[in-house]
Amino acid sequence: RRLAPRRAAARCGAGAAVEAGETVVVLGATGGVGQLTVAKLAERGFKVRAVSRNAARCAQIFAGAGGASEAIECVAADGRDEASLAGLFEGAAAVIACTGTTAFPSARWKADENGSNNPRQTDIVGATNCMKAAAEQCGAELKRYALLTSVGTERYDQFPYKVLNAFGVLECKAEAERYLREQSGLAYTIVRPCRLTDGPYTSYDLNTLLKGVAGERQDVVLAPGDSLDGEVSRIAVAECLVQCLTHPETEGATFGVLSTKGTGPGSDEDAWSKLFAGVL
Repeated sequence: RRLAPRRAAARCGAGAAVEAGETVVVLGATGGVGQLTVAKLAERGFKVRAVSRNAARCAQIFAGAGGASEAIECVAADGRDEASLAGLFEGAAAVIACTGTTAFPSARWKADENGSNNPRQTDIVGATNCMKAAAEQCGAELKRYALLTSVGTERYDQFPYKVLNAFGVLECKAEAERYLREQSGLAYTIVRPCRLTDGPYTSYDLNTLLKGVAGERQDVVLAPGDSLDGEVSRIAVAECLVQCLTHPETEGATFGVLSTKGTGPGSDEDAWSKLFAGVL
């Protein structure tokens, strides 16, 4: 079994919480987790630069939410196309990366003007291009780079993850994690969700997104490294990503997240502080 990655030393930008009014870039903003993350950030007073390959669709999703939508700037960019990343991260205090593709061949893998959308191009090429651009454009001004990957990145040769990894998706996510930890120079947090439930969402009403709940499974379990199995609500994952930005102690942490029965922490800062204490 692979050893869990060691926490890195403090990086540039580490040790500070991201505050309301500062700009957070959300990559993959129109995906299931991305939509919820954008909604939560905007509702709490952050300025959000929502990044998608289709800015028009992004604007349609986040329109009509009163004051919250005014805090959201929709920008078109593609991690596979380095030129499209020019200036994307300038002025940002944090980045939340929610990009990804399907584990198995699907219509989403179809090549376009920027090449294939398979795991290697999306989870390695696109992901690392974004990390490099963020480091170059922000430097020490960037307080956090939060990367969403998956459980199984240390167990991709073990059942059942070897099935999910048949076309290399978990190995590609693991490579992106390694680059962020060991080569990017960025202050980071890596969040590894279990199998995602609740969504993906197609609502064009931001207020509807904010009212979503995960039924009876609203409680959250965090564990360091790669030890969890099961399911997790996209709602809980989005909340976890937002909470990481406001909890500076999560810098340099890598942990999994799982949903379970119970009322859960919701958006309570103190409750999340207790959860984070168990993985640091």
